[in-house]
Amino acid sequence: MVGSQSEREDKVSLELSEEILQSMEVGIYLVTASDDESIRLYDVTAATCLKTINSKKYGVDLVCFTSHPTTVIYSSKNGWDESLRLLSLHDNKYSRYFKGHHDRVVLLSLCSSKDCFISGSLDRTVLLWDQRAEKCQGLLRVQGRPAAAYDDQGLVFGYEKGPLDIFSVGGDISDANVVKFSNDGRLMLLTTMEGHIHVLDSFRGTLLSTYNVKPVSRNSTLEASFSPEGMFVISGSGDGSVHAWSVRSGKEVASWMSFDTEPPVIKWAPGSLMFVTGSSELSFWIPDLSKLGAYVGRNRGCMD
Repeated sequence: MVGSQSEREDKVSLELSEEILQSMEVGIYLVTASDDESIRLYDVTAATCLKTINSKKYGVDLVCFTSHPTTVIYSSKNGWDESLRLLSLHDNKYSRYFKGHHDRVVLLSLCSSKDCFISGSLDRTVLLWDQRAEKCQGLLRVQGRPAAAYDDQGLVFGYEKGPLDIFSVGGDISDANVVKFSNDGRLMLLTTMEGHIHVLDSFRGTLLSTYNVKPVSRNSTLEASFSPEGMFVISGSGDGSVHAWSVRSGKEVASWMSFDTEPPVIKWAPGSLMFVTGSSELSFWIPDLSKLGAYVGRNRGCMD
């Protein structure tokens, strides 16, 4: 992970022509949602597109996998139907519709057991769902744009416009974008539209560090994510660039510029040192193999 744009990185890119990625998730496969109203399924190992499914009637904005590797839940983007849909990518069939939101859905997060998930909308509600039922199982009203996430133990943490109800983040009152937990549940991060990435101790609520990038527009999302072992944070930026920080030192350790002007979508591949970025192109990143030995040694030392 250590390096700069002038150093060598191993990257495979797929051009998306005129389409811009809205969201994606990495599991056994990679699934993406684009502003051309399409859902695409990729083979992560070969970096090839396996299938494209169009959602012209409903549009598509956010997408995430269920426990089945080719079944997804996705949100609409047509302005008149904000239902969530359970879709099999294998045979292009809908299994269930989840109706409850009345404005654009801006978050989807699945429980680790994958039976339940939460969604948040600009209608200022966060809804709890069971995939086996069409009606929501719980409702939380918030004061602004919601951001929420499940941790790996299935506990929910929510953030709304303004300071956190439980934890303070240094007086940052800008709209939240994304909430994420590290894989061990000890850390969490949240991003804001003003370009702030806050890292907190998820048990004590202590603000550990804040990283700053270019602000994003109101219709965009500032994505950030922990690396699988929680040692690094990768983030996009309002100018389209990608940045990496060491959680331990709080210092930026790498950055990559881009010709894109939209903040990229960023996801780590589970159990892997590869991460994926997407905007007008989809890129698969792995570490410089000449530095991999030193990285593994440091990581092993932290685990001992």
